[in-house]
Amino acid sequence: MKCHSLAFAAALFATASAFVQNAPRTFVPATVTKDVISLKMAEEVFDQEKFNAEGKEMRLKYLEEQAMYALKISCENYGNAVFPNAMIAGDVVITHLLHRLGYLKDGKCKIMCVDTFHLFPETMVFLAEIEETYGFKAEVFCAEGVPVGDKAGYDAKYGADLWKEDIEQYDKVCKVEPFQRGLKTCKTDCMINGRTRWQGFERAWIDLFENAPIDGGLAKCNPLAYWTLEDAFDYIAKYEVPHHPLHAKGYPSHGDAKDTIPIPEDGSTRFVNFKFEGDSTPWLDYASERKGRFVGLANKDGSTKTECGIHVAGAEKTFDRDLWEEGSVKTVGSSDAAIEIIKSGKPAVIAVYAPWCQFCQKMEDDFTKFADQADIDVYKFRGDEEREFVEANLNTESFPTVNIVKADGSVVKYASEDRSVEAFNAF
Repeated sequence: MKCHSLAFAAALFATASAFVQNAPRTFVPATVTKDVISLKMAEEVFDQEKFNAEGKEMRLKYLEEQAMYALKISCENYGNAVFPNAMIAGDVVITHLLHRLGYLKDGKCKIMCVDTFHLFPETMVFLAEIEETYGFKAEVFCAEGVPVGDKAGYDAKYGADLWKEDIEQYDKVCKVEPFQRGLKTCKTDCMINGRTRWQGFERAWIDLFENAPIDGGLAKCNPLAYWTLEDAFDYIAKYEVPHHPLHAKGYPSHGDAKDTIPIPEDGSTRFVNFKFEGDSTPWLDYASERKGRFVGLANKDGSTKTECGIHVAGAEKTFDRDLWEEGSVKTVGSSDAAIEIIKSGKPAVIAVYAPWCQFCQKMEDDFTKFADQADIDVYKFRGDEEREFVEANLNTESFPTVNIVKADGSVVKYASEDRSVEAFNAF
């Protein structure tokens, strides 16, 4: 039995010394009895903080190498790797890694950004700063039909309060559609992004590579899949990586200014001069990075909003075409043409619509069938491009709005949510 005990002790300490190479032995055997090995502390005190710091450094080194290897596969094995950069903590890490690998300079990876017209003012300024620092130029995309940076143009076309009226349509117009258009414009075959398992249960099973829902077979690289938020900030501190100025104001993450708050709300946790001030736990706990995002927003089913729609299944179902391109529905090409129909003395039906509106899309088939068998003219009028006119003349507050124009020139709104052929006929 004594031989077995001695062998066990020898194996134990051989393992310990191998675990921490070239480090002083922490424990030494004192006495060996028949059945019990008693151990005593060495004279040199075990430095726990040093050991933990070394362990974190080992972990970060491995994560760096893993992320760089994933990025190398993305940029070397695919023809058009694209990184949609939101400039959150993980994204600035990826930007720095791409710079270290030389892929920003040689153009093997393009960077694109989506401007929702509701971002914090600091965000686009920060983008310009990192463009200069790393020597790249991002391609910026925003709501369809609106020039980059033209908030007034967006308000006129889509409405300043679209996010209040229909958050799902806001996401589609300001985030999902521009995002997908950007990927198509850049001819993306591999999309790089900063999602991590640490961000929450919706992302808890992602791997380094997967197929994105967009266009089916698009490769999707998650180089930070196994990183925690603490790892990201450790990397930022280690290399003094340029990062979003809102971290110094108490924001662990950032998106739209309208629904993003500091965590904690008093702003007592901050990341300033590459180190934390205050208690970092509210930021670094599991699934806490995005706690300050989507505040006060709910999905249509009443559930709490946690995603903007870009990275979810079905996100590819946007429309880059008009509605009612074939069939009996006629096009009203201008506000003047609409006035002529109203004053013509002939009854007609006019549907005021926006092609990006999911409710307009859903009624497309039934409205086509209705027009095919109707004994009066049935028209479509794109209202998102003539908001003031349709509000004043065609009873429109949201899309779709269907009106019947009577022979006396009065315009009566179809108020029901039932948009079936039978319901239209009854109206």
